[in-house]
Order: sequence, then structure tokens, then C-alpha cells
Amino acid sequence: MIPAVVYAIPFFVLLVVVEALSYRFLPDDEERGYELRDTVTSMSMGAGSQVIGLPWKVLAVLAYAAVWSLAPWQLPVSSAWTWFLLFFADDLAYYAFHRAHHRVRVLWASHVVHHSSLRFNLSTALRQSWTPMTTLPFWLPLALLGIPPWMILLQQSISLIYQFFLHTERVDKLWRPVEWVFNTPSHHRVHHGSNNVYLDRNYGGILIVWDRLFRTFEPEGERVVYGLTKNIDTHNPLRVAFHEYAAAWRDVRRAWRWRDKAGYLFGPPGWSPGAGV
Repeated sequence: MIPAVVYAIPFFVLLVVVEALSYRFLPDDEERGYELRDTVTSMSMGAGSQVIGLPWKVLAVLAYAAVWSLAPWQLPVSSAWTWFLLFFADDLAYYAFHRAHHRVRVLWASHVVHHSSLRFNLSTALRQSWTPMTTLPFWLPLALLGIPPWMILLQQSISLIYQFFLHTERVDKLWRPVEWVFNTPSHHRVHHGSNNVYLDRNYGGILIVWDRLFRTFEPEGERVVYGLTKNIDTHNPLRVAFHEYAAAWRDVRRAWRWRDKAGYLFGPPGWSPGAGV
């Protein structure tokens, strides 16, 4: 099965062009909008992620199917309750996946790609990892609940399509009840901020209620500074894709104690012996 998000790619590209033209004819300040090399890098990362991601999805579906076959029951596709459960279970799985990929360095090495742009626009949504293998454990429990693999894949695509529209500065804060329940461009701008107050906040996919529940929510206040706390200053797709793996490996090789080696891999980004990060 080809993920539904693949069919949305032409519309993504079209909307990137439309948003870029909006900055051309309705300019904002220089720190906003598009920069050619940055956009090309984001699009390159997106293309690479699809080339790697499609065969990986085949393996993922086989894994979901194997777990689903072991589930104590198979939920009926025709039941509205199955779809209701899928929506919330998928969104919670995404929250857990997203939070873990910010708090465990070896996982962050994959996800950091998405945060490496100094810009925030619709092309940033396409700046995706080339190592999607770390996602699987977070969605396997859905198959164990008895949700068919194709439904899991479909809801993952729906979530990714929704999240595409979060990557924009052209939308201000929405109606307060919407901002309270759903992830919005305002909430996601916070997530991409390198400001201290914004670090490791707003992990939600479609809903923001998990962040409110688990106390990782931060409203948009001061102007967001995008990028990493230590930016990589490159537009080379290979370096963007693998720079944090290389940095982690250098730290592991330099460490003498096994405890420190483990800390550099499984501690949070920025961990060092005695740093208390």
C-alpha cells in the first residue's frame, strides 16, 4: 500500500510555491519567508525521505501485520469506535514518539533534521529524516490493540498531512477553543524555537491536549528564533541528514567509561558527564 501522504506531495509543492510568492508580493521582514538554498535543502531532504521511506513502509506494514495477527482480537473496520480509537491512539503514539525523539540523543540524531532550518515555512515541513527506522516501536501497540495495519498507515498519513499546514508564519493565532484543543501554527512555531523558553515544548501532532496533560505546553509569546541551539551552517543534504550521528559517535569514542558512552547515546541532547542535563 502506498501511503496517502505520497498522493499529497504535488499539492504540498504547489502550496510551497504559493506561500513563497506571497512573500514575494506581500513581503514581511527579511528574517521571515523563504531563502533559496534553505528551500532547496528542505525539498531535497523531503525527496530523500520518500525514496528511503517507501520501502521501509513495506517492512513496517509487515511488522504491524505480524503483531496484529497476535492480538487477542481484531477490531472491526466498519465500527466508528475503531476509527475513534485509532485517531486518539495514533495521536498519543505520535506524542510519545516526538517527545522521545527530543529527549534521547540517538533518536534526536534522526529528528534533528526537521529542526535544522533557520526558516519556518511550508517547505520546512518537507525537511524530513532519512532514518525513519526509529518510528516503528511507537506504533506497534496500535496493532496489538487489534487495529488493522492499513488503518494505522492511513492515520499516520492523515496526521502528517495535517501537520504540513502547521509550518507557516502566515497564520496567526486561531479561535481560542481551537487553540486549546488542536495543534496550530502558533503552537508549532513554539516547537521549532531555539529560545530557552520554547525548548522541548509542544510535541503534539493533531491535538495539543497531550502537551497540556503532560505539562509540555508553552504558548507563543516572545518572537520565535528558529533553528538549533548550535546551528550546523550547511546546506549539504548528507551533512544535514547525518551530522548528529557523526557528532554522537565522536563523543562516544572520546568517552572512557561505558556509563559515559551510554549517556552520550541515550541521554538527552547536550548531555555530558556531570553536566546535569
